[in-house]
Amino acid sequence: MRTKLSSFALMLVWLLTMSREGWSQAAQPSRKLTVSGQSGQAPVVQVGGRSYVDIEALARLTNGSLSFEGNQITLTLPASAGSTPTTAPPASQPAISGFSKDFLKAGIETMTVIREWRGAIVNAVKNQYPVTDEFMANYRGQAATNLRLANVAVSTDADQNAFELLSNELGTMQKLSDKILAARQNMNYVSVDALRNDPLNQQILTCARSLAAMAASGQFQDDGSCH
Repeated sequence: MRTKLSSFALMLVWLLTMSREGWSQAAQPSRKLTVSGQSGQAPVVQVGGRSYVDIEALARLTNGSLSFEGNQITLTLPASAGSTPTTAPPASQPAISGFSKDFLKAGIETMTVIREWRGAIVNAVKNQYPVTDEFMANYRGQAATNLRLANVAVSTDADQNAFELLSNELGTMQKLSDKILAARQNMNYVSVDALRNDPLNQQILTCARSLAAMAASGQFQDDGSCH
C-alpha cells in the first residue's frame, strides 16, 4: 500500500529541519502514537493546536519505507499493515477427488476375479472342457463378495462413479458366463473365434482396459466403455 503525503508531509519535513532551539520552543512531545497490530510507539508533538508525528518514526513503527521525489514523500506500508485489497473469489470449479486407497484395493481385487473368470471360460471353450454352474459359481461368488467390499469402501465421488462401472463390468461378465453355460447345456458348440468376437466378451475387455487406466491415474474418467 502506498500512502502519498503532500502538504502534510511538507509540514513534517519542515518540523524535522527546524533548529533544535526552535523545536524546543515551538513544540514539546506530549503523547505517544501506537498502531494496532504493531509493536512500539512514536512520539507525537503539538504545534499550534495540531498533532504531528515524525514520519521516519512512523515508518519504523509500521515497518514501512520512505521515498522522496521532488516535493512529494511516499510512505510505503507492508501489506499486513494496511488494508488488504478486496479481490474477487476464484471462479467455482468442480472438485476433483481421486480414488480412496481402500476402494482402489477392493476394485482391483474385483477386476482380478473377473479376469480369472473370463480366462477360465476362454480356457474351457478352447479345450472343450465341460462348463457347469458349480464351476461358474466359485468365480461368481468371489466377484460378488469383492464388489460388496468395494461398495463399503466408497468414500469419494470418484469411488462412487467407478463403482457403478465396476458393477456394470461384473454384470456383463455374468451375462457372458450365462450365455456360454446355456450353450454347453444345450450341447451347442462354441468356437474360440465365436467367443473372441462375442460383443459381451469385447465389452468386458474394453471396460477392463478403461478401469485399469483409471486405477493407474487415480482419477475417474468415463469414456463410455463400461456402458
